[in-house]
Formats: sequence, C-alpha cells, structure tokens
Amino acid sequence: MAGALGVKATPFTYAAHALGAAAAAMVLVWCIHFRGGLAFEAVNKNLIFNVHPVLMLIGFIILGSEAIMVYKVFPGLSHDTAKLTHLILHAIAIVLGAVGIYCAFKFHNESGIANLYSLHSWLGIGAISLYGIQWIFGFVTFFFPGAAPDVRRGALPWHALFGLFVYVLTLATAELGFLEKMTFLQSSGLDKYGAEALLVNFTALVVVLFGAAVVVAAVAPAAKVEEPEGYAPIPVIG
Repeated sequence: MAGALGVKATPFTYAAHALGAAAAAMVLVWCIHFRGGLAFEAVNKNLIFNVHPVLMLIGFIILGSEAIMVYKVFPGLSHDTAKLTHLILHAIAIVLGAVGIYCAFKFHNESGIANLYSLHSWLGIGAISLYGIQWIFGFVTFFFPGAAPDVRRGALPWHALFGLFVYVLTLATAELGFLEKMTFLQSSGLDKYGAEALLVNFTALVVVLFGAAVVVAAVAPAAKVEEPEGYAPIPVIG
C-alpha cells in the first residue's frame, strides 16, 4: 500500500487536481468546439449527446473524485464536516451522472438508436447503480441513523474498498465510452490522425492518470500525523 512505501497523499491530490482540470477543459473543447455545443433540446440530436460525456466526466467522475479525496485535501477539517462534505459531493455526482445518462438515452430515443446494446452502456448502468447503493449504505451506516460504533468500524474498510472498486469501474466505463464514440466517428469518416481524434485520445489518457492519482491519494496517509477519526488509510490485509 502507498502508506507502507512512505508516500503521502498531498502530492497526489495536487496532481489529481491538475489532471482533473485538464480533463475537464479537454472534454469541453471536444464537445463545444469540435462537436458543436451542448443542448438538452435541439434539432441536431448530437448536441443532446454532447451533454453526456461532459456531465459523466466533470459531474460524475471528477466531482466524485473530490468526494473521495476530501479527507486528504483538507486533513484539518473536523470529522463531521469532512463526512458531510464527502456525502454531499457524492450525492451531487450521482444526480449529475443520472442526468448525463438520461441525455444518452434521450439522444438514442430521438435518433432512432437502440439502447443498452454495448459493454459501455452495460457497465455504465452497473456503475451508477452500485454508486447509488454505496451512497445509501454510507448514509445509513455512517450518517443517519448511524450504526453502532462496532458496526461502523467493521464496515468502514469494506465501504472504502468497495468505493474504490466502483470508482475504478467508472473510470473503465469512461474509457470504453471514449473508445466507442471515436470508433463510431472514425467509421463515419473522421480523420484517425486528425486534431479531434488526438484530443479525445489524450483526454482518455489524462483521465487514466487522473484516476491513478486519486486512487493513490485515497490509500495514502494524509499529511498530518493523525487521520480523521475512523478514516485511516485502507489497511494492508495479511
């Protein structure tokens, strides 16, 4: 684990923020400059689809990443404040992710395209469903009504590990989404070595690096000596 190697979370949170900002800017340039803009209602149905990658990356993945890192970005926050911030950010991420998925369905339905036929769509539905289950479990166990202290201590490592699993699943789903969209566009005549194709590929690469930085930040100890109560780094098992 990162803590056993003597790595602190702080530099990885810096890297994650820089990479997250870059990924957000790149997906906006792609969808607005190259793909024509964003819209919830439009004659050009592609504008409706464009909302999907923007919300899934910025609203779901990046905001969810901030929720994961909140204990490491602000180690001085009180336990209750950090926990509430973690809960709220994840809730907003779920809502924005749901809107992003709705836009994909809306685009398909209004364009006469079948739904849920690809691995990307299957994993996407699975990822946001598991994300929602994880949020509900965390709310009931750690926030309200709150489980007994012994139950919370026993559930915490599993909550953290399952949360990271779901997070990695969302990253994998996003990568499949980039690949799927570029395959469709290139099949329709997009230059495989053109500016747009390179931008999308580099965006996907930045998302991988961003996710790696977030995972390391999550498992590494915070800069201060003592972790927030009940939120120590994920322990080494064995």
